[in-house]
Amino acid sequence: MRRVLFIILTCKLLLSAQDNYSLKIAGGIADENDFGQILSSQTKPHHTSVGVVGIDGGYLLKRFEAPFEIYAKAGLFRFLEHGYQDDFFETNLFIKLYYNLNFLNQRIRFGAAEGISYAFEIPIVEQIEAEENSDNNSNFLNYLEISLDFDIGRLLHVKSLKNTYLGYTLKHRSGIYGLINNVERGGSNYNMLHIEKTF
Repeated sequence: MRRVLFIILTCKLLLSAQDNYSLKIAGGIADENDFGQILSSQTKPHHTSVGVVGIDGGYLLKRFEAPFEIYAKAGLFRFLEHGYQDDFFETNLFIKLYYNLNFLNQRIRFGAAEGISYAFEIPIVEQIEAEENSDNNSNFLNYLEISLDFDIGRLLHVKSLKNTYLGYTLKHRSGIYGLINNVERGGSNYNMLHIEKTF
């Protein structure tokens, strides 16, 4: 109950802000392939069919004259383990850089993030990968995120939806080849759809 109240209060604070904030809701499923393979369009849903849902909120740190923006972000996600083990939460803190591509009154954003992740349990996909590779697990890992989205308000010419972005996020946890807690191969990747509002 306390976690639900925390989420509601966080959303209320963000939505009452005047400028320079973002709020994203996302959800998706685990992928069998590694980070590089997914970036090259080689995707394959994980055989466990487990998923993740969550939110993150951000604060604009810097908007450059060039089409770049940097946000500080914090997220709260729920790993949906489909009976392999109890579902559990993950928190993450990260810095995200956006490149805004504007053309024909439209906007497409490319995003890349780097930060840290703490999962309250070890996701089943990470357990399986670590076992297959005789590797270690850790609750605390590096966090990466890659995203691509577009402004649906500009696309649909609906003023109230301007700065509302719909798109794809690749969510990644790893030990950076053993640099963090001796985790070399026991990470995870999730393909997610998201909707994000900046205000």
